[in-house]
Amino acid sequence: MAGQMGGMAGNVGTLPGEISAAIGNVGFLASIPLWLVTILGSLFITVLSFILIMTVYSRFFKIYIYAALAPVPIAAFGSSETAATGKAFLKGYVGVCLQGAVIVLSCLIFSAYMGSGSPAAPSGSAVSMVWTYVTEIIFNMLVLVGLVKSSDRIVREMMGLRGMRASLASCNLSASRTQRS
Repeated sequence: MAGQMGGMAGNVGTLPGEISAAIGNVGFLASIPLWLVTILGSLFITVLSFILIMTVYSRFFKIYIYAALAPVPIAAFGSSETAATGKAFLKGYVGVCLQGAVIVLSCLIFSAYMGSGSPAAPSGSAVSMVWTYVTEIIFNMLVLVGLVKSSDRIVREMMGLRGMRASLASCNLSASRTQRS
């Protein structure tokens, strides 16, 4: 099921035919630059993948923490004096859930885009073909990592939500004002 999302079922881990044929026709000495390009590209892709996975795990872990601790701030709705805390929590919770939705949507769009194939078939030497292919993958992964890392900013801009700290600070400020009056 997961391998079929976004049309990636047949495209996982496959090179375009032109690049595979060009690599197959390269001799041993001419393959050394190919190894260098491949090693550098795979290192960069591995680092981006690690950043992506850590970001996704931390965002979804944040959702789990919010869900686990939800009864505490929801109980604040029991009193009109503390209802602002409950409202701030719900705004933050909706924001965190929307971050998860933005991450899932970004991954689905990335998957569909990568599954559509290479936009232009490269020509030239095998090294230039591989270099073009690897840079396309790295660029697409940079866009995906940027979208995933900025999902909180995207949600705040989209929904007009503030960060949880700012919401809690404004709730504490409004509570202290009502207590003074």
